[in-house]
Amino acid sequence: MKQDLQALDFNLLKALNALLEQRSVTRAAEQLSLSQPAVSLMLTRLREYFGDPLFVRGQRGMIPTNRAMELALPVSQILSNIALLSQPAEFDTDTAKMDITVAATDYALKAVVLPFMSVLKKRAPGIRLAVIPVDAERMSGQFERGDIDIALVRHDATPEELHFRTLYQERYVCMMRADHPVATKNALTLDDFCEPEHVIVSSTGQFQDDIDQRLAEKGYHRRIGMAVNSYVVLPEVLRTTDMIAVVPYRLTCAYDFLARFELPLDVPGFNLTMAWHERSHRDVAHQWIRALLFEVGQRPNILSLTSEPHLVSGV
Repeated sequence: MKQDLQALDFNLLKALNALLEQRSVTRAAEQLSLSQPAVSLMLTRLREYFGDPLFVRGQRGMIPTNRAMELALPVSQILSNIALLSQPAEFDTDTAKMDITVAATDYALKAVVLPFMSVLKKRAPGIRLAVIPVDAERMSGQFERGDIDIALVRHDATPEELHFRTLYQERYVCMMRADHPVATKNALTLDDFCEPEHVIVSSTGQFQDDIDQRLAEKGYHRRIGMAVNSYVVLPEVLRTTDMIAVVPYRLTCAYDFLARFELPLDVPGFNLTMAWHERSHRDVAHQWIRALLFEVGQRPNILSLTSEPHLVSGV
């Protein structure tokens, strides 16, 4: 006859284990911090469930039956496994072996992921990182399926259903070759800014962006000589041409062959956020990784080739 597992609760298993260890209802009750009648009642229920007396009287206490001895090891294993489930999860950075997938733009790859990896490999060398492009339309589904663990995106591009934390507020500066003719200026005027050709980042290949509208409102116009779809290539373009570019500040920190200036017009920056799903919200390993990402986000010059590249104020 098939037995109903619902009738065998956790407390009954604990009572059976204590009786097997103590061979006495009185001592088992003391071990469990229960009354003797309560343990006697539990023994009655156990006998009914297993259809066996489980214990018989002997000269030195209770003697387990053959059935009780058969149950001893599996009951002990079940209780041990349950105890493991109830313990807080542990995370050892020295021995941790896991893979994390991060969705990041090319900007976040350079500004955050690269410095993050330099720190991560020193603190938790067994953690591997996979970086994939951000796909705004598929992001929610990717998180739900576990295809990505963290997304590094602008705050306004973060899906509402995700947890998020702002890593930092980014601003824009003007960047050019260190020996560029304009780099001799103490500060950039709007004329200085508009005179050289510009290279811009455009995902659509358009030769204009919001800055052109802001310049037009002030009666200015700039010449755009190149549009690229990635910030990663910008330093090389600037190094080999007389073009200049408006670039997020964090991307200017690792190049000693480039000069940067404060912009002579107001260009709003953006907040870079770290987003994650509820499925990993309480996972201690993921919590540690997110904390490290935030720590790295507070240190913009972690990969600087010089202590602090020269930044010239604007007017």
